[in-house]
Amino acid sequence: METIIQCDDITFAYGAPEEGKAPPPPILDHLSIRIGRGEFIAVLGHNGSGKSTLAKHLNAILLPQTGKVYVDGIDTADEDRLLEIRSQVGMVFQNPDNQIVATVVEEDVAFALENLGVPSAQIRERVDDALRSVGMYEHRLRAPHQLSGGQKQRVAIAGIIAMRPDCIVLDEPTAMLDPKGRREVLRTVKALNRDFGITVVLITHFMDEAARCGRVVVMDNGRIILDDLPQKVFAQVELLKSVGLDVPQATDLIHELRGAGLDLPQDIIDVDACVQAISQLLKG
Repeated sequence: METIIQCDDITFAYGAPEEGKAPPPPILDHLSIRIGRGEFIAVLGHNGSGKSTLAKHLNAILLPQTGKVYVDGIDTADEDRLLEIRSQVGMVFQNPDNQIVATVVEEDVAFALENLGVPSAQIRERVDDALRSVGMYEHRLRAPHQLSGGQKQRVAIAGIIAMRPDCIVLDEPTAMLDPKGRREVLRTVKALNRDFGITVVLITHFMDEAARCGRVVVMDNGRIILDDLPQKVFAQVELLKSVGLDVPQATDLIHELRGAGLDLPQDIIDVDACVQAISQLLKG
């Protein structure tokens, strides 16, 4: 698989060392990861594990203090190519209100394109396409403050899509949403990955969201401690709980039943598979 983002032995700490004092602790500690084009990756970790700091390194909001980050082969430390880097990797943050700048939905989606000097005809086409792709075209003339949290987040995603990036990094985009809004946003992001081949890096603390991704990365103290398929990552129940993380409810139930001596597979991560496995056990 072609690599789109590559982090090589990167370290980062907030704050500068002070004379006579110990250096600030690293938030990223010699971390390396490769992200393939078209992947859908979830990044998990407790508060302070470094996952949001890593997200900000993926499009040069932050630069590593040692090591290198490459976006499609471009060194993120190359200031002359910063616009190119951020055009390829778009960021969506936790609070959509912090990203919405206009008073009309379609004007907000067009904002970045206008600043980039994209011709008006192309802006119209890109804005319409982006709003359709997130299911918000019918709301294009509404004021953002009239929208629900999930709808606002989809507008924020549309603003990134309009720039036509190869990769979208979402930093806990559903943390402030109700369950309906979470479902809307996750459904939108999955469709972008499936239908358009956009690489997605989802920073989340919701285990059920991570379980629907193609790959799960778990961070602790600035390092990656697990990186595999969701079924294999969530099978490490004790390890995940030891670093302050939970597992999907279906996985937790299966883990408890296995601990009680029942012969059940340990790689179950969703309710349907859990029901099927228990039903087969009872029939047997």
